Amino acid sequence: MLERRGFATEITPTADGGHPIVLGHAAGAKRSRKLLFYNHYDVQPPEPLELWDSPPFQLTERGGAVYARGSKDDKGEFVCRLAALDAVRAVTGGYPCDITWLAEGEEEIGSPHLPLWIEKHLSQLRADAAVWEEGGIEVDETPVVRLGARGLLYVELTVKVLSRDAHSGQANLLPNAAWRLTWALAGLKGQDEKILIPGFYDDVRPPTQREEELLRAAPKGAADVMEEFGLDQLLGGVTDVNRAYFTPTANVAGLGSGYQGEGSKTVIPAAAMAKLDFRLVPDQDPDDIHAKLRRHLDSCGFGDVQIEVLGAERPGITDPDAPVVKLVAEIAEEIYGKPPRITPLTGGTTPMYLFTERGVPVVAPGVGWGAMNRAHSPNEFMRLVDFERAARHLARFAVRFAEG
Repeated sequence: MLERRGFATEITPTADGGHPIVLGHAAGAKRSRKLLFYNHYDVQPPEPLELWDSPPFQLTERGGAVYARGSKDDKGEFVCRLAALDAVRAVTGGYPCDITWLAEGEEEIGSPHLPLWIEKHLSQLRADAAVWEEGGIEVDETPVVRLGARGLLYVELTVKVLSRDAHSGQANLLPNAAWRLTWALAGLKGQDEKILIPGFYDDVRPPTQREEELLRAAPKGAADVMEEFGLDQLLGGVTDVNRAYFTPTANVAGLGSGYQGEGSKTVIPAAAMAKLDFRLVPDQDPDDIHAKLRRHLDSCGFGDVQIEVLGAERPGITDPDAPVVKLVAEIAEEIYGKPPRITPLTGGTTPMYLFTERGVPVVAPGVGWGAMNRAHSPNEFMRLVDFERAARHLARFAVRFAEG
């Protein structure tokens, strides 16, 4: 698709047999201005398949929207950007500035090979600004400019206490891996939601004065989240969702041990596993949190619980006063007819830190509609009206960014 639009492209390998990265370059009218687009071509697994109303990998249009896995995250965003640049070329005959495109295939598993790849390709990634993977508007149609993303440490904990599963009649004689791991997990977070790993909060940076201004101006957002998930209140009585994103988390994403089929089977599990993700806030480092987790388990007598790191990304954040932020906000108001909400941090994770730490401001106009698109869930969709408006936003942004 990039080659058809005049990009010189290459499919570049990553280390250890990871999914390759597509890298594209196109020259523009103003060679001194350089814009980078980041997207990813991998998606979340579509299961459970029975909950889809149409096949997940067959794009289906109904009710003014298109449904498929990746229709929003991140294929819809990628195609929207192509449409924006198609429009610019149709009007001007070319691209307004030099454009680099980076599309990876491992974002959904924490981009494990991207940091090393970027180190090796820095000379090909020079940019004055980057347009990141996804963005959009709130449910009330107000555009949103999101400036940062939390970091991530994703681990798998495993423990094995027997050479094989055993008859549960020996449960007062033999150790049980499920109990062993449950006790280890219980020592990571209290019922008050406070994380119990010593030093976990040491490097947490509170919002800056400028970020505080943005948080005070933003809506609290709790009512929308409660309605979406059928809740009467959020954890800990949280009422300000955007402010809550400045608090790190410890989440159990999956558990496995023993018999989980239909009916009963009286066994003592020999092994158990748990998948955990820690969302990290500015100034926290996943390597540091990993080391503290290991020390905590050891000090509590769980040295036999093994830790495998499945993903590690630092938080990334853009200066709210960067010129590119002001430009994308100005155009958002033109397109949507409302001043945008500028939020300093989002709850999710994306490897934008690889550019923000190098001084490249990152923005993300996009096709999203609040939390309604069902990304990562069955019946993921993108509204066509959001696609069109985001393409207009991106096209105007590219032209005016080039003007400097």
